[in-house]
Amino acid sequence: MTIFINHYVYPNITMNIKNHILPILTISLLIVAIFSVTGCVDNETTPDSDVDSHDITANQTTGSGEEAILKIFHAGSLSVPMGELEEKFETLHPNVDVQREPAGSRACIQKITELNKQSDILASADYTLIPTMMMPEYTNWYLAFAKNQIVIAYTDDSKYSSEIDPDNWYDILRRPDVTFGFSNPNDDPCGYRSVMVTQLSEAHYGDESIFDDLMGDNTAIAMTFDNGTYTAVMPNSEYIEPNTEKIMMRSMEVELSSALEIGEIDYFYIYRSVAVQHGFKFVELPPQIDLSSVDYADEYNTVRVRTADDKIVVGTPIVYGITIPDNAMQPELGIEFVKLLLSTEGQNVFINNGQPPIVPAVTNDAENVPAELRALL
Repeated sequence: MTIFINHYVYPNITMNIKNHILPILTISLLIVAIFSVTGCVDNETTPDSDVDSHDITANQTTGSGEEAILKIFHAGSLSVPMGELEEKFETLHPNVDVQREPAGSRACIQKITELNKQSDILASADYTLIPTMMMPEYTNWYLAFAKNQIVIAYTDDSKYSSEIDPDNWYDILRRPDVTFGFSNPNDDPCGYRSVMVTQLSEAHYGDESIFDDLMGDNTAIAMTFDNGTYTAVMPNSEYIEPNTEKIMMRSMEVELSSALEIGEIDYFYIYRSVAVQHGFKFVELPPQIDLSSVDYADEYNTVRVRTADDKIVVGTPIVYGITIPDNAMQPELGIEFVKLLLSTEGQNVFINNGQPPIVPAVTNDAENVPAELRALL
């Protein structure tokens, strides 16, 4: 299946890759297409094991005796499923050493585009970062392959854990003795999505002080409002200045997991998949604010974040993207790894880790996707 993106213009997905690509002018229609495409699954859905094209990697192994390294830069929230896929891939390809570098998605991409590092695969927690930060210099295609949602994670030891629920979570976080965390919006999509969720909460709960009470008054993040749109303006990371008595901020969201486990913070904003993987309790937020549902794409679009490098990130449902950069050292092995990720076996890895895959994956341009992967779309 094909979608076409040209900078911030998001056309619709065609249902037949033989047809030419039909552009449209709204983000919402793109997201509708991604989430409603035939075969997309929810948290309880198991991929169709009868689809032969999704089992291409099942019996493939590396035939050469030469050793090789497969380098992967990926979002921190993908650490657990990517770790499982690494083990499976190295079993299929015993002469390959998969080396993963998890980080915030923006930081991952900046390693390639600003630090001139080479990676065979780039997997982002926000697929839109690939066209906006990597195209056309570093790649010309991507696959949207998984979904997620923002939750508030906690443990039994978190203050007021017996009281918190979807209707009062922001009041619990407001309490003077409660500490919470979120990742750096300049580095990590979960960070700027945490800001978006907090601002969206004001309209949903009818409380105009939620953002200021939780973030505005405890950091140097400024929120502006113009013509129906809220824009959070991020200073350079060293000037965010979180109130450390209230907020913990780290470069990527998974770094906050250990802080929660040992009681350094009471709560943190995180993807549902990461909360499931770590066995955390969590508050499942209303779909109007958790960035999970295409039905509320228009509402999400009313909140944006301007990062310190002057990039605008628009609120949209959470969709993960993957590509093979043009500077990949092992593009053929990269293709084989993506095959595994898209296979039924790979899809089940994501389902078992609380993250629904998009089945089949969708792309911005099928003609630019490596030929070996097109059968999986």
